[in-house]
Amino acid sequence: MSGGPIRVLFVCTGNSARSLMAEALLRHLGGPRFEASSAGTDPRGVNPLTVRALEAAGIATDGLRSKSVFEYLDDRFDYVVTVCDRARESCPVFPGAHESLHWDFDDPADATGSEEERLAVFERVMAEIAGRLRVFIAALVADRRQRPPETRPA
Repeated sequence: MSGGPIRVLFVCTGNSARSLMAEALLRHLGGPRFEASSAGTDPRGVNPLTVRALEAAGIATDGLRSKSVFEYLDDRFDYVVTVCDRARESCPVFPGAHESLHWDFDDPADATGSEEERLAVFERVMAEIAGRLRVFIAALVADRRQRPPETRPA
């Protein structure tokens, strides 16, 4: 990894909820130390409840859009994180990915019931993702502090 921001791609099947939440949350929680993106193996558009849950928590949603993993195949990431089992099974290999991680979360888009009941599922999953990200951020920031700065060849 270079001395620049830690580049993370979150991959889900539809890129409508979990991976978008992870992208927005990492930008919010990690700040400029991280560059977050998200994509789907079969993008389906942004679920309106994703935006509603994020905005209710004070997380910026501008610029969030559902994207295909194929938009990122030529990009290099420090981490590629799949956030559902189906995405892990069909995720392409990204060149130069420092590490591939898998965090399986329930799909809030599968929630049933009233809009408020479904929103509660989105908020629960968002809280679970935020908890995992806090641990991830803390570990990476601590690791960067312990390593000497990388030098570049002249």
